[in-house]
Amino acid sequence: MKKFKDMINKYNLTTTKNRKRVGIIVLILTILLFLLFTFRFSYILITGKVAGTNLSEKTKELYEVHETLEAKRGSIFDKDGNVLVEDSSAFSLYAILDKNYTDLEGKKLYVQEKDWSAIADIFEKYVKIDKSITLKQLKPSVNEEGEPVTTVEFGTNGKNLDFETKRMIQEELDRQKISGIYFREEKKRAYQVGNFASYFIGYAQEDDKGNEQGVMGIEEAYNDKLSGQNGSRSYEKNSALGDVKPGSVKEKKRVNGSDVYTTLDSNLQFYLEELLDEAAQKYQPEHITATLMDAKTGNILATSQRPTFALDTKKGLDDPNTARWSNILVEDIYEPGSTMKSMMVAAALEENKFNENEQFVSGSIKVDDTKISDWNNGVGEGNMTFRQGLAWSSNVGMVNLQERMPDLWQEYLKKFGFGQTTNFGLAGEAMGEIQNKTTVDRAMTSYGQGISVTNLQMLQAYTAIANDGKMLKPNIISKIVSENGKETMIEPEIVGTPISSETARKVLDYMKDVTVDPKYGMGKEYAIEGLNVSAKTGTAEFFENGAYQKQEYLHSVVTITPTENPKYIFYMTLKRPVLDGVSANKIISDVSNKLVERAMVARDE
Repeated sequence: MKKFKDMINKYNLTTTKNRKRVGIIVLILTILLFLLFTFRFSYILITGKVAGTNLSEKTKELYEVHETLEAKRGSIFDKDGNVLVEDSSAFSLYAILDKNYTDLEGKKLYVQEKDWSAIADIFEKYVKIDKSITLKQLKPSVNEEGEPVTTVEFGTNGKNLDFETKRMIQEELDRQKISGIYFREEKKRAYQVGNFASYFIGYAQEDDKGNEQGVMGIEEAYNDKLSGQNGSRSYEKNSALGDVKPGSVKEKKRVNGSDVYTTLDSNLQFYLEELLDEAAQKYQPEHITATLMDAKTGNILATSQRPTFALDTKKGLDDPNTARWSNILVEDIYEPGSTMKSMMVAAALEENKFNENEQFVSGSIKVDDTKISDWNNGVGEGNMTFRQGLAWSSNVGMVNLQERMPDLWQEYLKKFGFGQTTNFGLAGEAMGEIQNKTTVDRAMTSYGQGISVTNLQMLQAYTAIANDGKMLKPNIISKIVSENGKETMIEPEIVGTPISSETARKVLDYMKDVTVDPKYGMGKEYAIEGLNVSAKTGTAEFFENGAYQKQEYLHSVVTITPTENPKYIFYMTLKRPVLDGVSANKIISDVSNKLVERAMVARDE
């Protein structure tokens, strides 16, 4: 019994010691944890960091708000201040189907089944969405993950709605007390409707960062001016109340883009587009270009081409029959043909190598081992004066003049701006090339073959003839106006004086023969009743696939009106039209005469 008691006492003693040991260990661990917590808390208080994360910055993320103040892209206007391009609001339809979408009072803010048919009727009436499509969109469905679809849209017809369409739909919805249909507002670049100097105006679209960037034309060339600079705003929210913390607002003001005013006359531009549409539909040319310029300033009043695209819808850019998106007026080079002869005569006059009454034998001429013929298969028209040679468009007459001044003629080509860009300002401007390696090459340039040019170069060269020898740079921008109203005016720029005023006046008079000379005038179609018109026609073979294409031509004309005091220069090219018995001059004059007459009437009003 005694042994049993001793064993129990010994066990109790051991248990008591064990408890003390456990208590001591627990106490030590508690002290260590407290010290660790104290150290960690002190570290956080001192450094403000947890696991490498700055608590101050994290707090800012939670309570600091950053906003981008988006700059408005500048507008593009015509010469009279009519809007051609501007930023505007567009609206897209969407419907909420989620039955949990209610307000605090339980009002249903989602689309209800009883309203499906009425909604379909409204959409069909105002935005031409087929009723079956609307009803299909409104029916409950699930997405690829098997989750219920809570929001739906209504395709292309339900997007890019203007404010008036939005207003009419909303009024109809309100009148019928229909819920669940909403509008998402988006910024939209609004363009003049249809064809309107489309390649010159260009267009803008969003890049990968959501910023609008010009793609072609003025939108691209003046992108920096039009874009402006985004601003920013940041502030801290009061964590307790959710409102703005006093004194925390920081703002960098946005700078809206500048407005660009063009030299285009909307009335003349619309009329030119209409005339080119008619010509393109009737005669199916490979392409057409046409430009009307103010002779005294170099300002372009109307310009267009076919093929083209609609500014507002971009229809035509994806046309499979269009080889590439190209501003033919700026980017393409071609051999101009006989419209170059006016410059040959001007150079010969300036160098006293031209006597208007001197005669030559038309038909053909041999240069080295090459025979150069007049346009009627070398038959010619017998003896004629050099003045008559210009009106009749004799290649032989021009080669005779060129042979009198072979080196000087090459210099005059450069003086007239050929072989170099006009620095017009739009992307991709070509410079052309002058073939002058052989005697034959140099001779051919006198009548517009063996030299490649651009529309802009031809227009620029003819300003010297129309403007008393002073050559003007072609221009399509009249001024740039910043957000604060500062105007940067673009004044007419003289880029050379290749000929004297006396020479210019004589060439104008000789060019008038083209429209009035009963025997030698090759452009009588360009005569306008009551006006003296100076003109020069051109019919050039073009070089493709390694050879000149026989019986296929680039037809062109330059007209300067009126002869005695030039106000307008018109230049048009027509490649590979289907003539069917109609002359190219008839096709071109239907455009040129009508446009010039309208411009003259508008100027007199």
